[in-house]
Amino acid sequence: MSKLKITETALRDGHQSLMATRLKTDEIIPILETMDKVGYHSMEVWGGATFDSCIRFLNEDPWERLRLIRKHVKNTKLQMLLRGQNLLGYRHYGDDTVDRFIELSIKNGIDIIRVFDALNDVRNLEQSMKAIQKYNGHCQVAISYTTSPVHTTEYYIELIKTVEKMGADSICIKDMAGVLTPYNAYDLVKKVKAATTLPIELHTHCTGGIAEMTYMKAVEAGVDIIDTAISPLSGGTSQPPTESMVVSISEMDRNPELNMDALLEVAEYFKPIRDKYMEEKILDPKVLLTDPQTLKYQVPGGMLSNLLSQLKQQGAESKYEEVLNEVPRVRKELGYPPLVTPLSQMVGTQSVFNVLTGQRYKIVPKEIKDYVKGLYGQAPAKLDPEVKKLIIGDEEVITVRPADLIENELEAMKEEIKDLAKNDEDVLAYALFPQIAPKYLEAKYNKSTKVEEKAVESNITYIEVTM
Repeated sequence: MSKLKITETALRDGHQSLMATRLKTDEIIPILETMDKVGYHSMEVWGGATFDSCIRFLNEDPWERLRLIRKHVKNTKLQMLLRGQNLLGYRHYGDDTVDRFIELSIKNGIDIIRVFDALNDVRNLEQSMKAIQKYNGHCQVAISYTTSPVHTTEYYIELIKTVEKMGADSICIKDMAGVLTPYNAYDLVKKVKAATTLPIELHTHCTGGIAEMTYMKAVEAGVDIIDTAISPLSGGTSQPPTESMVVSISEMDRNPELNMDALLEVAEYFKPIRDKYMEEKILDPKVLLTDPQTLKYQVPGGMLSNLLSQLKQQGAESKYEEVLNEVPRVRKELGYPPLVTPLSQMVGTQSVFNVLTGQRYKIVPKEIKDYVKGLYGQAPAKLDPEVKKLIIGDEEVITVRPADLIENELEAMKEEIKDLAKNDEDVLAYALFPQIAPKYLEAKYNKSTKVEEKAVESNITYIEVTM
């Protein structure tokens, strides 16, 4: 077999999962040139919640962050995570917005775009895949892995065959909740490798305590790439530690042959940064603990810390376990959606409401209603008819591609934001986050203005985006 390749996640999913995506650009830049010497296959540095966090909390330009990273990383591919028609926001966007966002992502420095749909509805991937191919990016399609009566090995193989025909350049098995067990990983990777010639990457989380074993069995089965995080930003709800995995696999015939001296330097750099965020209580030690119950309720890594944060804000921290036990019940009633953004956020919020109100589905966020009406795509399984009735009554459920109902909107967004936006990157920030972008743009161009941390004004309690 060929040598294993490593994707480093510390600059995106590592700090997103552990500390709500709070790494600042000036904490990232000084170590980039050392990271560039490691020999990674790629570095995941953008997408996910990084864009949101930059403009909501850090008063930073996410596009400038990407450009600065690209300036310092000359030898390693830069990777981002994109939620298909959802981009990085909270709803589906028009095809023109998707096209322009992807064009500018690649123009500003991204090489590989890992694109997924929370429901594995390939209709929601069509426009993103076309745009990635159009602008000469590498299109990696991520399959949202979960377990349920409908999510079988055969289901995933057929899904992979479909996206291969659509033009995917590689496949990621995205185990966002860390529930892929070692021997299931071996079996799945073996069968997927037999069904496609595309490179296969595996992404998982350490929450349930099985991630390292899962990776080792997947490597034995022939997986091409694995996602790891440098040790200070690894473990718990993050990925397995890069150094430990490299040492372990170096004893096999698939040695990734990374620069260990550079890796150790990267680890030493991030230790005091991690400690600072622990002292500031942004990194809650609870997210570093192993919780095998994850294998039961399938809550993704970052979602755990965000649910806990939300309950603290409500003075209901004692309801944490009750909410976690409500999650699989809600998920079943809603047709077994994989718990990945935005569905993880939505199912989690509905579970919180069900517990805190003491009456299930007494409060239903607009996003859940839209999901039940088909506006996010097709659910993997049939919804519970009684719950469906509670949520939308006799309202019609759509069956078309959801984005077909959305007209091109970018020109209208430019008109709405007018002089506040100086370029299309600014317009896209407004298109994705219209509630907070105006204040962010005022602060960006008027340094005396301070961005206020503000939740989205919506009837869904704000939980930071996680995946």
